[in-house]
Amino acid sequence: MTQSPAGRNPDVSNKALITKATPTINTDRFKNQSADAAVAALHKMADDYYPWRNENYPVRSSYGGLHTWDDRLTDYSPAKIAERAQHVRSLLDNVRAMKTDSWPKDQRIDWILFRAQLENVDFGNRVLKFERTNPQVYTEECTNSIFSLLKKEYDTPRKRALAATARLKQMPALLKQGLNNLQGPIKLYAQLAIQSARSIDPLLNKSLMALDVDLAPNEHDELIKARDAALAALHGYADELEKRLQEMADFSPMGEANYNYYLKHVLLLPLNASGVEMIGRAELARYRALEALLPDPKLADPDPKRAAHIPPDQESFLKAYESREAEMISFLKEHNLVTLPDYLGPFQIRQLPDAFKPTSPGGFMNPPGVYDKDPTGFFFIPTYNPESKNFYIRAAIEDPRPILGHEGIPGHFLQLSIANHLSDEIRRQHEDTVFVEGWALYGEEMLMRTGLYPNNSPAQGQILRLSRYRAARIGVDVNLHTGRWNFEQAVKYFMDAGGLDREAAEGEAAGAASSPTQKISYIIGKWQTMNLLGRYKDRQGANFRLGQFHDDLIKNGSLPVSVIEWILLDDPKAVQQATK
Repeated sequence: MTQSPAGRNPDVSNKALITKATPTINTDRFKNQSADAAVAALHKMADDYYPWRNENYPVRSSYGGLHTWDDRLTDYSPAKIAERAQHVRSLLDNVRAMKTDSWPKDQRIDWILFRAQLENVDFGNRVLKFERTNPQVYTEECTNSIFSLLKKEYDTPRKRALAATARLKQMPALLKQGLNNLQGPIKLYAQLAIQSARSIDPLLNKSLMALDVDLAPNEHDELIKARDAALAALHGYADELEKRLQEMADFSPMGEANYNYYLKHVLLLPLNASGVEMIGRAELARYRALEALLPDPKLADPDPKRAAHIPPDQESFLKAYESREAEMISFLKEHNLVTLPDYLGPFQIRQLPDAFKPTSPGGFMNPPGVYDKDPTGFFFIPTYNPESKNFYIRAAIEDPRPILGHEGIPGHFLQLSIANHLSDEIRRQHEDTVFVEGWALYGEEMLMRTGLYPNNSPAQGQILRLSRYRAARIGVDVNLHTGRWNFEQAVKYFMDAGGLDREAAEGEAAGAASSPTQKISYIIGKWQTMNLLGRYKDRQGANFRLGQFHDDLIKNGSLPVSVIEWILLDDPKAVQQATK
């Protein structure tokens, strides 16, 4: 993705590791500051924080399109973990101490957002402690460190191969450190990490070797040696985890108090766990009933046999996906439903690497990173099998457009591409999953209700089923992480209430367990967006135009809907409720 053309972009030059001292808390200094000075101090803290974060998490940086530290892995030594946690905590205390009542509205919004960003990191450090409990931290570091070098041709194959070699060499030590760090590993997370570690071979043996084109003989030998050592270490890591499985706790919920804290202080939701679950139950009941009201309720269960054409192979399957995106773009333009900016890049469909299958059974969207110079986005889909029972494969064979609308245009790819171009750096950096997923899910039904799909079509049925199982996700997420359900209960709920096959249900439950609150994002975000749409329409009166609402909504980036309500309607009540 092209860098934001204006605003306070963080310094991403290649310089020595930032070693600034952790900021000292001095709350008195904020009492006598003018509003202008305090605002400047806030943005100075943010402008210092993002480069610090980028350099301390080099794999995350590579994934976001910043390739300054492609030869490094994150340092997970206990001392470094503690140092990073203290830095964030001290910075958060400084931000909390700011007196913002006299600040202009836009600057107060930036303060609220930056505080939420820090709350998110601090919550992980204080409550989740994944470095100690989640073995996936270390397998994902290995997988993403290589995948982030392969997904785009941002540099020559040789330079990317050399970066890969450097990272591969560090993996054995990283995994050994990970085993030492895992003082209270969770069995479910360990099982997922084992699957991922034992599925990484194609990524390193096949995908990575595509970069082995211009290496000198000694560089080639180093790459092969480092790759083989990394693979041995990953399989050894899986073996060691397997030996420890019987000693691990099955699952450890964060508890309702922590769950509510996250909803309020990170997601800025004016809801608690009970309110979130209530919305999930209501939406689940609605979409199950809407399925039943179809002339043929079987339309909600994708069936490739109903498709006019079944792709013969993976390549044909991918091409069929991409061709349907063009239809959707034409429909959006013809009906003036959203403005597509000139800087929007291509959106491509690719096969999902095996290492990501345990927690992403339906694939995942990889948008342009916040630092990307290349505006291309990707949707990684599961390996094609026309006989598959997987919900996502069956749905994509019959009609890929509902999923494409979610992942591509007008969904994630469009929305996140626009977010990357914001001039306000705090807002450009904000990643509110409730808004991101809510917008994409809203787009699925919006396209249906504006006429893209024929009545009583498989596409309409699929959209109802997609919303139904997203509603089921809420019950799983809330009950799993507040400790009311175990993992098998979560899987069964996805099957019984969500209408998923067991393979998809197990993957969904695994994803919910691994990413607390992520699964509530879809329906809660859609519900908030629909509520905002109605209020926006009433406010605009005769001047209301749906396409203008969409443009006004997504031009603000990936911000919480409570904040967007303040921006669009000048109504701060939801933000005040979330932050009081």
